[in-house]
Amino acid sequence: MARNWVQPGNTITIPAAATVAGGEVVVTGGIVGVAAGDAASGAPLDVHTDGVWTLPKVSALAIAVGDVLYYDSASKLVSKTSAGNTKIGVAVTAAANPSGTVRVRLSGF
Repeated sequence: MARNWVQPGNTITIPAAATVAGGEVVVTGGIVGVAAGDAASGAPLDVHTDGVWTLPKVSALAIAVGDVLYYDSASKLVSKTSAGNTKIGVAVTAAANPSGTVRVRLSGF
């Protein structure tokens, strides 16, 4: 058996780069996930790196099942715009224009 295995990685603990509330998307370098709980800047933060999450999206945007989605850290919204945003995953449900959320399967980058 391998002796260098650490954990499955579904949830990892990292220092919070800023104050974060549970359920918010977290982007820290190449780590993308959803905060498991609240944390102050610099405090340990558990981040879910996989699974399907209901996340806030750009309201005036129609999304189809399978669309690749990106996260805008400034607006804290999911969109289909790659320029300047972080790839987060794919849509597992359609979301109409207008609507406030979409279900996203995190890609675990």
